[in-house]
Amino acid sequence: MEFSLLGPVAVTTAAGELPLGPAKRRSVLALLLLRPNTTVPLEQLIDSLWEDEPPAHARTVVQGHVSRLRATLAEGGAEAYGVELATHGSAYLLRLPEELIDAHRFGELVSLARPEVAPADAVPLLREALGLWRGPALTGTVTSPPFAAATHALDERRLTAVEALARAHSALNEHEQAASVLYNAAVQHPLREGLIAALMRALFRTGRQSDALDWYHRTRRLLSEELGVDPGARLRGAYEEILRAEEAGPSAGAAPAADPTAGASDTPADGARVPGQRDAGATGRPDAPVSRETGAAEPGADGGAGGAPTGPPRLLPRPPARFLGREAAMSRLTAALTEEDGADGDSPLAVVTGPAGVGKTACAVQWAHQHSAEYPDGQLFADLRGFGDGDATEPAAVLRFFLTALGTPEHAVPTSATAASALYRSLVADRRLLVVLDNAHSSAQVRPLLPGGPGCATIVTSRSRLDGLVATDCARPVGLQVFGVSEGVALLGAMLGAERVDEDPEAARELVELCDGLPLALRAAVAQLTARPRWRLARLASALRDERRRLSLLSAEDTGIASALRMSVARLSADDARLLSALATSADGQLNASAAAALAGSDLERTQDGLARLAEMHLVDEAATDVYTISTLTQLFARDGNGEADGAEAGD
Repeated sequence: MEFSLLGPVAVTTAAGELPLGPAKRRSVLALLLLRPNTTVPLEQLIDSLWEDEPPAHARTVVQGHVSRLRATLAEGGAEAYGVELATHGSAYLLRLPEELIDAHRFGELVSLARPEVAPADAVPLLREALGLWRGPALTGTVTSPPFAAATHALDERRLTAVEALARAHSALNEHEQAASVLYNAAVQHPLREGLIAALMRALFRTGRQSDALDWYHRTRRLLSEELGVDPGARLRGAYEEILRAEEAGPSAGAAPAADPTAGASDTPADGARVPGQRDAGATGRPDAPVSRETGAAEPGADGGAGGAPTGPPRLLPRPPARFLGREAAMSRLTAALTEEDGADGDSPLAVVTGPAGVGKTACAVQWAHQHSAEYPDGQLFADLRGFGDGDATEPAAVLRFFLTALGTPEHAVPTSATAASALYRSLVADRRLLVVLDNAHSSAQVRPLLPGGPGCATIVTSRSRLDGLVATDCARPVGLQVFGVSEGVALLGAMLGAERVDEDPEAARELVELCDGLPLALRAAVAQLTARPRWRLARLASALRDERRRLSLLSAEDTGIASALRMSVARLSADDARLLSALATSADGQLNASAAAALAGSDLERTQDGLARLAEMHLVDEAATDVYTISTLTQLFARDGNGEADGAEAGD
């Protein structure tokens, strides 16, 4: 029996994950696990579970959750593991061996690691510790201040381990690995000065002085904009050391002095993720500083007017890992973007569309890398965040970034979006340039970013069909479909290894079907299996058959099908969201407009309009005239709007 706090709160046994029920019940368990073998008063549980004044029957609700937890643990064989949930007057005690809790094992591994004294031993210990994390801590609990504080404390411990791992790599002269370890944490915590200082030093030691200095200027601007303060001593110290080393020349050595306080923990001023960040940054380099507006690397952040790039901009993300299949889509992209190149003086434009998780970005980026040599004047990339957390990226912000990437000094970038768009088209008119605009929300968001001139080509990806671009800009649509069984099994084999798939071929095919053939869902399933190397494929397939657990299992950290669908549904109107929820009650996921109207309790004409909008967003598929289908995963998500089983009880 294993108890998880470092990610979704969960209890796992040899037979699979136990059903814990609604958020408040998970929260009760989490509080008891945070204080194992210690009595927790009932009043403390009540205060933690409700942000506002608790209801009059709060005690009864908590007692009910404890009773259900006790029964669930007993059904999972808790006694055999030495686990007991006991009542002591008006308090509760979860008695168990603490090594069953992932947070406890994490702490023990970190404490054993000595990055400065024994770095070679510390690296595997810290990697194992960080490998216990499956996402943000205490996922699935309530959002009250006590839980926010506990989540913050656990995340601080994770960041301390990340910094320790980077120090161990540096002690072994593995500076590339140190920079890679620090990069993701720095992106997620852009105002944690000690973390940025460590990343700057690691980058400098790999010979990337300009990138190290870019991180300083980027962080300095963020501190000024967000907090109105200047960089602190640690960040300034790293900056000055790098400058001194540069002035001394190569003979002075590649690395500035180590930060004597590098092991100390900062108190981050802001834990927000950089808006628009995707994969390993828009340049694909693990060390690239990132624009807050565009999610792509900032070229020339010098704190002043901005220096011209030393060569054509190469801003594509790294090629997608284990990309396979999609031959037909890649051929259609080639036909759309190259076969009639310049025939009518137009800049060719392709729109890659499909449902959430089908691999639109991967397809666009793979094609862009394969054909990059045909665009010697550079490749531009921006995540428009049309279906992401927060607001979509404004075209003006992307234009400002593109213009500086193309060599325009910052002071010369027009403040007017219309003027900036005109300057952009003028600059690229005679160039051979490829532009990738990822995750677009609408045609209006894209149009100001389209280059002029026959030598340029543009790929746009979106969950919406963007019919407006087809109508006004002669865009060529390239629709992506889910994988068939053979393609899905091939992806599993490429990521897990052929031997593991070949030993369980029927389970592999079932996994593809349970994932609806969506590459994102299959990759999340691979993440589950990779983390559990002793699991056979059939075990995960068995767990996924439980519709209450399927979406949560098809998640990996901050990505997964539920997260992707949530971003799509968030863009719907209230009426369309209600229609989607009604469609989710269909027995077989296939129905016509009349049946949909009956399920939604709406008139036929309004339902037809709503179905057309849902089909445009790829949340339903118009398989034939007046025949609509909704995928199983979309049904599961739409039934309660958050991808979790609807198990809330009164008072929850």
